[in-house]
Amino acid sequence: MRNNSKGFIGAVLLAAGFLFANLAGAAVEAVKPSNGWRIECSGNAESSGTIQFRVLPQQGEVIPVTVNVEKGRSENDVAKAIRDAFRAQLPAARFSAEADDGEDVLVKKKDGQPDFAIELASSNVAHVRLNLQRE
Repeated sequence: MRNNSKGFIGAVLLAAGFLFANLAGAAVEAVKPSNGWRIECSGNAESSGTIQFRVLPQQGEVIPVTVNVEKGRSENDVAKAIRDAFRAQLPAARFSAEADDGEDVLVKKKDGQPDFAIELASSNVAHVRLNLQRE
């Protein structure tokens, strides 16, 4: 009976390893580099809080970008805050950030710069939804 339980535990650990490997692969694929990213904002801020992004250049260090959002801001105001944070916290020689359609932000690499990815690291702003898309 004891050998069977060791075999069962081994099988569970093996299955967990495959699951983790598949999830890790999906996470890597989700942040495939591009020359530009669209951040779509929807919903009004029902609380004050912070949105944190990570910019992952193909070459160089990860760059954190922190956005402070005040309660009551519209999705367009949240997009402007995101745009302003990217402009202030990313090197201007490498990136540009602009508003698009009011509620979207476009972050692009400048000519000659490497592709990059953007991840949403965290957000505690209630009712604001963010969707990141490769351009």
